[in-house]
Amino acid sequence: MTQWVYSFGAGHNEGRADMRNLLGGKGANLAEMASIGLPVPPGFTITTEVCTAYYENGQKYPDALAAQVRAALARVEEAVGNRFGDHHRPLLVSVRSGARVSMPGMMDTVLNLGLNDQTVEGLVTASGDARFAWDSYRRFIQMYGSVVLDVDHHRFEEIIEHVKLDTGKNEDTELTASEWHRVVDGYKEMVAEVTGKPFPQDPETQLWGAIGAVFGSWMNQRAVTYRRLHDIPAEWGTAVNVQAMVFGNMGEDCATGVCFTRDPSTGENIFYGEYLINAQGEDVVAGIRTPQPMAKERSKSSERSMEEAMPAAYAELVQVRATLESHYRDMQDIEFTVQSNKLYMLQTRNGKRTAAASLKIAVDMAREGLIDHTEAVRRVNPAALDQLLHPTLDPKAPRKLLAKGLPASPGAACGIVVFSADEAEARAQKGESVILVRIETSPEDIHGMHAARGVLTTRGGMTSHAAVVARGMGRPCVAGCGGITVDYNNQY
Repeated sequence: MTQWVYSFGAGHNEGRADMRNLLGGKGANLAEMASIGLPVPPGFTITTEVCTAYYENGQKYPDALAAQVRAALARVEEAVGNRFGDHHRPLLVSVRSGARVSMPGMMDTVLNLGLNDQTVEGLVTASGDARFAWDSYRRFIQMYGSVVLDVDHHRFEEIIEHVKLDTGKNEDTELTASEWHRVVDGYKEMVAEVTGKPFPQDPETQLWGAIGAVFGSWMNQRAVTYRRLHDIPAEWGTAVNVQAMVFGNMGEDCATGVCFTRDPSTGENIFYGEYLINAQGEDVVAGIRTPQPMAKERSKSSERSMEEAMPAAYAELVQVRATLESHYRDMQDIEFTVQSNKLYMLQTRNGKRTAAASLKIAVDMAREGLIDHTEAVRRVNPAALDQLLHPTLDPKAPRKLLAKGLPASPGAACGIVVFSADEAEARAQKGESVILVRIETSPEDIHGMHAARGVLTTRGGMTSHAAVVARGMGRPCVAGCGGITVDYNNQY
């Protein structure tokens, strides 16, 4: 019988880093991190071969898949001590994509899966924190509703804004348990109205809905565009990773973050990254909130670094950084969560970097003995060297400073300001130079970012979607430029 599902974590590591073609980059590296003793929440990977079979057989799964998924889920339940769908101690899972090459933000993710009107009460009791439980439930409905049920994201945001307006609150973090309960009720009513069906309460139905959505997202427009721009074959397919949830949004001793083992813009050998207290991973990469720096030396007086706020978890992360660089012999892009001051690793992959950083990292790693000179030469993509010739601002030229942001991707560019990806693409096709200006970019903006000469966002940090994708494309990008206000309706 074909093995369609491979477990990882808690002593069940069936995969390795060199199985990325079968398990995708994320699944292969999760298994590899678990095998070298790093703290990885247990889970399982549905292989890329299932994705291929899914599309070859009229979007139907192999016969043995359901039984293998149930068996793997039972191993996760045993490792965690919670049961999927249990009303008292529910197991919640994340469902994420994982292609064999990194495609940041192009495919779909669902977090907090397994919550319903009964299990949310179990999460309240198990965690002792009603606000956290109802916040997680609203996050799940919002993400599942957008990704699986195809409900417009803005319809969810309108409900939150209405509740904040009613209660006089400015930030999501200020809403109480009862107010999140009210948001959840509004979400369910709206989903039923838009889809004609109640929001699914059965966890198994939720799971297969999310798995189908991830496989489906391999063929969505943004993923197709990204593959075309980066010469990635459609027949490779994506894997699906189902993993026990750990919670960065359970209080002030919890956090989530993204970091690089070296600076992806310059290649400097410093620990580089950002984190948010009391948040989940999507809050960082989507650029919804502007995160804080990891290291104390890189923080401003108004910021609180992870090194200061969570010294024990930060110290452990520094050790993980050294372990991963030594093991993979390359600069790593890491995603992590801290739950109740305990560190968990959710992803590692070779980090996207600028051409200048690529050159410096290759030379430095050869000098450090991590790689030999031949490998150092191979690490630098000849086509990427074009980036080293990108225009820069003349340091002696007079300038009028309008605002400052974060130097997410180097270079200089000028052009007409446009506020949508579609307009950026349309004007660029006419030969016009444009700068794409957004509050924050999303994966749907990929075609506009490619068409633009440069990108500016008013929110988000150095590890946000805009920053990572712009660096990979070689586009100049300034992120988190909070001194500028963007009004989409009035186009200024």
